[in-house]
Amino acid sequence: MKSKIFMYLFFFSLLLALFMYMNQKSIYESQEKTISSLNNKIEEQDSSIAVLTETIDDLGYFKLQGNDNAMTYLENLGKDPAAVESEVSELILEMNLEKGGNPLIDYEGYGEFRVNHMKFLNHRWVQAEFSDGNTWGEVIIEYFYNHDLELELTPIASVLYPN
Repeated sequence: MKSKIFMYLFFFSLLLALFMYMNQKSIYESQEKTISSLNNKIEEQDSSIAVLTETIDDLGYFKLQGNDNAMTYLENLGKDPAAVESEVSELILEMNLEKGGNPLIDYEGYGEFRVNHMKFLNHRWVQAEFSDGNTWGEVIIEYFYNHDLELELTPIASVLYPN
Protein backbone atom coordinates (compact mmCIF):
# COMPACT_ATOMS: atom_id res chain seq x y z
CA MET A 1 0.00 0.00 0.00
CA LYS A 2 2.85 2.38 0.85
CA SER A 3 4.50 1.56 -2.45
CA LYS A 4 1.30 2.42 -4.36
CA ILE A 5 1.01 5.75 -2.52
CA PHE A 6 4.63 6.54 -3.30
CA MET A 7 4.06 5.47 -6.92
CA TYR A 8 1.00 7.77 -7.17
CA LEU A 9 2.92 10.61 -5.53
CA PHE A 10 5.81 10.01 -7.93
CA PHE A 11 3.48 10.12 -11.00
CA PHE A 12 1.67 13.16 -9.59
CA SER A 13 4.94 15.01 -8.98
CA LEU A 14 6.17 13.93 -12.45
CA LEU A 15 2.96 15.31 -14.03
CA LEU A 16 3.25 18.47 -11.93
CA ALA A 17 6.89 18.93 -13.01
CA LEU A 18 5.91 18.32 -16.66
CA PHE A 19 3.03 20.82 -16.39
CA MET A 20 5.31 23.42 -14.76
CA TYR A 21 7.97 22.86 -17.44
CA MET A 22 5.46 23.30 -20.28
CA ASN A 23 3.94 26.37 -18.62
CA GLN A 24 7.35 27.98 -18.07
CA LYS A 25 8.36 27.13 -21.64
CA SER A 26 5.26 28.85 -23.08
CA ILE A 27 5.83 31.87 -20.81
CA TYR A 28 9.49 32.03 -21.90
CA GLU A 29 8.57 31.80 -25.61
CA SER A 30 5.92 34.48 -25.18
CA GLN A 31 8.42 36.77 -23.44
CA GLU A 32 11.03 36.12 -26.12
CA LYS A 33 8.49 37.01 -28.81
CA THR A 34 7.57 40.22 -26.96
CA ILE A 35 11.23 41.14 -26.46
CA SER A 36 11.95 40.49 -30.13
CA SER A 37 9.06 42.67 -31.29
CA LEU A 38 10.09 45.45 -28.88
CA ASN A 39 13.69 45.27 -30.15
CA ASN A 40 12.40 45.59 -33.72
CA LYS A 41 10.37 48.65 -32.73
CA ILE A 42 13.42 50.16 -31.05
CA GLU A 43 15.50 49.59 -34.19
CA GLU A 44 12.79 51.20 -36.34
CA GLN A 45 12.57 54.20 -34.03
CA ASP A 46 16.35 54.53 -33.88
CA SER A 47 16.47 54.64 -37.67
CA SER A 48 13.62 57.19 -37.68
CA ILE A 49 15.52 59.29 -35.16
CA ALA A 50 18.64 59.11 -37.33
CA VAL A 51 16.67 60.25 -40.39
CA LEU A 52 15.04 63.09 -38.42
CA THR A 53 18.39 64.16 -36.98
CA GLU A 54 19.85 64.31 -40.48
CA THR A 55 16.83 66.29 -41.67
CA ILE A 56 17.17 68.74 -38.77
CA ASP A 57 20.86 69.17 -39.55
CA ASP A 58 20.01 69.86 -43.20
CA LEU A 59 17.28 72.35 -42.25
CA GLY A 60 19.58 74.12 -39.83
CA TYR A 61 22.40 74.50 -42.34
CA PHE A 62 21.38 78.01 -43.33
CA LYS A 63 20.80 79.88 -40.10
CA LEU A 64 22.49 82.59 -38.14
CA GLN A 65 22.70 80.73 -34.84
CA GLY A 66 25.22 77.97 -35.38
CA ASN A 67 27.00 79.52 -38.38
CA ASP A 68 30.42 80.18 -36.89
CA ASN A 69 31.54 82.60 -39.60
CA ALA A 70 28.37 84.68 -39.36
CA MET A 71 28.47 84.73 -35.57
CA THR A 72 32.16 85.74 -35.58
CA TYR A 73 31.39 88.59 -37.99
CA LEU A 74 28.68 89.94 -35.69
CA GLU A 75 30.78 89.44 -32.57
CA ASN A 76 33.60 91.44 -34.22
CA LEU A 77 31.09 94.27 -34.59
CA GLY A 78 30.35 93.95 -30.87
CA LYS A 79 26.91 92.45 -31.46
CA ASP A 80 25.36 89.34 -29.93
CA PRO A 81 23.84 87.14 -32.69
CA ALA A 82 20.70 86.43 -30.66
CA ALA A 83 20.26 90.16 -29.99
CA VAL A 84 20.77 90.90 -33.69
CA GLU A 85 18.04 88.40 -34.61
CA SER A 86 15.72 90.02 -32.10
CA GLU A 87 16.55 93.57 -33.23
CA VAL A 88 16.09 92.80 -36.94
CA SER A 89 12.87 90.85 -36.31
CA GLU A 90 11.42 93.67 -34.24
CA LEU A 91 12.32 96.27 -36.87
CA ILE A 92 10.74 94.23 -39.69
CA LEU A 93 7.60 93.62 -37.63
CA GLU A 94 7.40 97.31 -36.67
CA MET A 95 7.40 98.13 -40.39
CA ASN A 96 4.19 96.06 -40.63
CA LEU A 97 2.44 98.85 -38.70
CA GLU A 98 3.19 101.51 -41.31
CA LYS A 99 0.31 102.87 -43.36
CA GLY A 100 0.11 101.09 -46.70
CA GLY A 101 1.77 97.90 -45.45
CA ASN A 102 5.36 96.89 -44.95
CA PRO A 103 7.65 99.06 -47.16
CA LEU A 104 10.01 96.11 -47.67
CA ILE A 105 7.33 94.47 -49.83
CA ASP A 106 6.98 96.10 -53.23
CA TYR A 107 3.70 94.51 -54.31
CA GLU A 108 0.18 95.84 -54.19
CA GLY A 109 -2.50 93.44 -53.05
CA TYR A 110 -6.10 93.40 -51.93
CA GLY A 111 -4.94 94.73 -48.60
CA GLU A 112 -1.72 95.73 -46.92
CA PHE A 113 1.09 93.19 -47.12
CA ARG A 114 2.56 92.22 -43.78
CA VAL A 115 5.50 89.99 -42.89
CA ASN A 116 4.29 86.90 -41.04
CA HIS A 117 7.35 84.71 -40.57
CA MET A 118 11.12 85.13 -40.85
CA LYS A 119 14.14 82.88 -41.10
CA PHE A 120 17.66 84.19 -40.65
CA LEU A 121 19.91 82.68 -43.30
CA ASN A 122 23.18 84.21 -42.07
CA HIS A 123 24.67 87.51 -40.88
CA ARG A 124 23.33 89.38 -43.92
CA TRP A 125 20.06 87.90 -45.14
CA VAL A 126 16.61 87.13 -43.83
CA GLN A 127 13.98 85.17 -45.73
CA ALA A 128 10.51 86.44 -44.88
CA GLU A 129 7.05 85.24 -45.77
CA PHE A 130 4.36 87.89 -46.29
CA SER A 131 0.65 88.05 -46.99
CA ASP A 132 -2.27 90.41 -47.35
CA GLY A 133 -4.68 87.70 -46.20
CA ASN A 134 -5.43 86.62 -49.76
CA THR A 135 -2.07 86.58 -51.57
CA TRP A 136 1.18 85.11 -50.27
CA GLY A 137 4.81 85.66 -51.13
CA GLU A 138 8.38 85.65 -49.91
CA VAL A 139 11.11 88.26 -49.80
CA ILE A 140 14.86 88.14 -49.19
CA ILE A 141 15.92 91.07 -47.04
CA GLU A 142 19.50 92.18 -46.57
CA TYR A 143 20.29 93.61 -43.17
CA PHE A 144 23.50 95.49 -42.61
CA TYR A 145 25.13 97.55 -39.89
CA ASN A 146 26.67 100.71 -41.38
CA HIS A 147 29.76 102.49 -40.04
CA ASP A 148 27.68 104.11 -37.27
CA LEU A 149 26.35 100.62 -36.34
CA GLU A 150 22.87 101.63 -37.47
CA LEU A 151 20.75 98.85 -38.90
CA GLU A 152 19.80 99.16 -42.57
CA LEU A 153 17.26 96.89 -44.28
CA THR A 154 17.11 96.41 -48.05
CA PRO A 155 14.81 94.05 -49.95
CA ILE A 156 16.91 92.04 -52.42
CA ALA A 157 14.34 89.92 -54.24
CA SER A 158 10.75 88.86 -53.77
CA VAL A 159 8.25 86.50 -55.25
CA LEU A 160 4.46 86.57 -55.19
CA TYR A 161 2.64 83.26 -55.48
CA PRO A 162 -0.25 83.10 -57.93
CA ASN A 163 -3.71 82.46 -56.52
